[in-house]
Amino acid sequence: MALQNWLYAGNSVRLRPVYVTQLPGKYRLLVPRSTGRSQAEEFIFQRRFFVGIGTAAAVVLGANFVGVTSFLLGLSPQTGRDLKLDVLYPIEGYSRCLEPNEGFEFIYPASWVGDQTLLRRAVGKAELERSLDLPPLNDKNSTNRRRGSSSNEPKVAFGPPGSNGELNVSVIVSAVPLDFSIEAFGGPKEIGETVVRTITGARSGVKATLIESTVRQDSTKQLNYYKLEFQVESSSFRRHNIAVCCAEKGRLFTLNAQAPESIWSKVKQQFNTVADSFHVTT
Repeated sequence: MALQNWLYAGNSVRLRPVYVTQLPGKYRLLVPRSTGRSQAEEFIFQRRFFVGIGTAAAVVLGANFVGVTSFLLGLSPQTGRDLKLDVLYPIEGYSRCLEPNEGFEFIYPASWVGDQTLLRRAVGKAELERSLDLPPLNDKNSTNRRRGSSSNEPKVAFGPPGSNGELNVSVIVSAVPLDFSIEAFGGPKEIGETVVRTITGARSGVKATLIESTVRQDSTKQLNYYKLEFQVESSSFRRHNIAVCCAEKGRLFTLNAQAPESIWSKVKQQFNTVADSFHVTT
């Protein structure tokens, strides 16, 4: 049912009737009623009107204006993530790191930054001081491992702006023999214990405690992702870590998320979300 209303147009006072068009949902749009236009002119007017609205909406979405795109994607987060739209727009507070050349992806808190150079320096400095990055499982000479070697440098690293490397998530990709298998170390518990022993043996005065170890299976690629939660401490620090390990085609992928023990309860859920999102894409 049309509702009559009146608008002023132009410099002179000219009354123009408008009618209400019912759109899907609860919103209604006021569109000027044609006065003296032919049917063809009316069609062109309405077409331009709605195209203009559509173009404006596209600009808003494309620019993520005031978070509109992220909000809309949050209405169906899994669909947005399946389409990898979170590479461009945060979804439910997380952005996606997609590294096709290195062959992995995961999501991380959208507020974190990922400056490749600065974060590597920060993580490297923290590593030199505390030596806590998860070492490769096949490294039997970890005590003699050269600090900062290129094979153990993070491929990517993310952390809060202004952080010193103590709170971050990073991914290391190491070359291993083609026949290397994490499963050779045993089940999740045995693998976790191997990691703990390696960390403990890497530096005197460091104690590592395995809290939990689980396996996530990807039946499509026939890959196993081993998720390890452990604590590392010494007389000068206490850190809580969650790591994910996976080996494929001569490469060992290790995601390591670490935080001071004092803030673990605040970041625990975030860390588990990050760890569970890690996938090899090769």
